[in-house]
Amino acid sequence: MHASAQVKEASYTRLCSTKKILTVNGQFPGPTIEGQYGETVYVNVYNQGKQNITIHWHGVQQPRFPWSDGPEYITQCPIKPGGRFRQKIIFSTEEGTLWWHAHSDWSRATVYGAMIIHPKVGSRYHFPKPDADVPIILGEWWKEDITKVLQRLHDTGGDPNISDAFTINGQPGDLYPCSKQGTFKLTVERGKTYLLRLINAAMNTILFFSIKKHNLTVVGVDATYTKPLSSDYVVIAPGQTVDALLSANQVPDRYYMVARVYSSGTNPRFDNTTTTAIVQYRGKYTSSSFPSLPSLPLYNDTNAAFSFLGSLRSLADKYHPIDVPLDIRNRILTTVSVNTFPCQHNETCAGPNRTRFAASMNNISFVSPSTALLQAYYQHTKGVYGDDFPDMPPFLFNFTDKFLPLDLQTPKQGTEVMVLEYNTTVEIVLQGTALVGGIDHPIHLHGYNFYIVGYGFGNFDIYKDPLKYNLKDPPLRNTVSVPINGWATVRFKADNPGKLLDHSPLS
Repeated sequence: MHASAQVKEASYTRLCSTKKILTVNGQFPGPTIEGQYGETVYVNVYNQGKQNITIHWHGVQQPRFPWSDGPEYITQCPIKPGGRFRQKIIFSTEEGTLWWHAHSDWSRATVYGAMIIHPKVGSRYHFPKPDADVPIILGEWWKEDITKVLQRLHDTGGDPNISDAFTINGQPGDLYPCSKQGTFKLTVERGKTYLLRLINAAMNTILFFSIKKHNLTVVGVDATYTKPLSSDYVVIAPGQTVDALLSANQVPDRYYMVARVYSSGTNPRFDNTTTTAIVQYRGKYTSSSFPSLPSLPLYNDTNAAFSFLGSLRSLADKYHPIDVPLDIRNRILTTVSVNTFPCQHNETCAGPNRTRFAASMNNISFVSPSTALLQAYYQHTKGVYGDDFPDMPPFLFNFTDKFLPLDLQTPKQGTEVMVLEYNTTVEIVLQGTALVGGIDHPIHLHGYNFYIVGYGFGNFDIYKDPLKYNLKDPPLRNTVSVPINGWATVRFKADNPGKLLDHSPLS
């Protein structure tokens, strides 16, 4: 299959004002890419915009072909304005819903779309075939030019301006000004079943999602199958996807589907608005003049969020076997922290106590190179990166203590990688810290899926917590949400050369 992607500006009106945004083929959200299990797709990307661009195929493992993965200056150089690049997408083990997005600065705010990988010819879903597939992409909208939002962040080192709206399939919905006419509507027939392909394309916001009076049955996450899980709400972190069956089994009417933020941090500001779409039944009936909203957990209900995430299980049947690594050769414990850097002379800094916000893993704040890391590795170019990323934190302290010494807030800067032996088995414990208040951290691994074998709150206990790991049917994902002041453990086999862990929440 071949497709063309023209990255170019287009004018869009939202929230009573019009602005130019970066799009693919003039569409927002961008076009859906569909393929089958085992298929290879070629996309010719033409950059007709004003800035460098790359496109990342989020969750596609790209076995032995990292050169089209997409992260700027990691696996490849960006496509310059006026340039073109033919990208190869290899659907190998993926089956379900993934997505694609820009991987250059904040271009991802508007440059994204769905990917649907259908079962190979002759096979079928592990659940009754739905009557229709419906991509549901959750995103954000800023009234201001997104490049100005990013520039202000770079200039001041403070929090970025929060978004003005969340969106469902590019539309804010009825609760925002000048938005009701464009609200996304899903028309259903009573008695039929619909596969909702949920994607969280928000920049760095975990979201609750629900439909009034309708339970959802989760059957897949991140293009892997799960045991059916019935719930009246879904939790989805940035970068994650959820496949959920919607049964149109209610009295014909109009029902709201909604998404709202989950935010557990004590300091960060967040967009507390609610985006809506409408599920409307086909046929003749007297509909409610104003549909009521479903009940969602409170925005800071950590127990509700991780109760859902912790309930997911791999399908793990004879047709969909799993292979959780048991004999671990590489054990890594890494902190994941919000940090600050001191304000330099003549700077105006908007972070806490006139500092600049930063982030780190094992006390190293990543410095983006100007040469692609993969290129430097294969060409043996010296000085682009170091290979000394530590497998333990350089300082051991009470990671989740509310009162930590201020000197722990300032990390080192560096471009460090960890080189793994081919086919080695890896366990990574991702430990959140309370530095600068702490937040939940979405972590994405390029080129791999991993088994999420455990979650917990507080400091990871090397003796007690592994005893509670789920090694029987843990969910297989490409993105994990590390709970605030808590930890998550993932396992995988390093059998795909050329891939790197991406700790950016914007991956």
